Amino acid sequence: MLSQFKAVGHALFTQGLVSPCSGNLSIKLGEHLVITHRGSILGSIGEADLVETGIAKNDRATPLASSELAVHRSIYKNTSALAVVHAHPPYAVALSFIEKEIIPCDMEGRALLPKVLILGQGIALKAGDLGEEIAETLKQYKVVLVWGHGSFAAGQLLEEAYYYTSVLEQSCRLLYLLKALGRILT
Repeated sequence: MLSQFKAVGHALFTQGLVSPCSGNLSIKLGEHLVITHRGSILGSIGEADLVETGIAKNDRATPLASSELAVHRSIYKNTSALAVVHAHPPYAVALSFIEKEIIPCDMEGRALLPKVLILGQGIALKAGDLGEEIAETLKQYKVVLVWGHGSFAAGQLLEEAYYYTSVLEQSCRLLYLLKALGRILT
């Protein structure tokens, strides 16, 4: 399990999808989840960076968990996901300020993520907000953006949720470049 967290955390960091102390990862284990510790550096996750706590109830470890624990819990309670990646992909976040939704223009993006919804537009949010809305959206879509904040991707494995996150960011880079060049594809 640690090796999965390490590999995905390192990939997110090296690809610039999270800054040193941002983003979080989790997996579902029955009625529990394992989530990264509050303030973990995803680029160098160790055993001490993982917190196991309940999905439905708090325990002694709960205060150590990521500030996005409520969102992860909601996703596990309301979807079939077994893994969640929360990242802060810069191009996707930038586009979230000016778009209502992301429609990828590249072949891989369109095939995998035909549309990415942006939730919470214009609302001042704090960590853990929109958990129910994010979970409901992830029933239909593989990834969702929170306006001005970041993405949540769900899958059966951490690697799958990471893949959706990286495809989203690659598609958003291309959209950003096309907009900068004055070219908009429909």
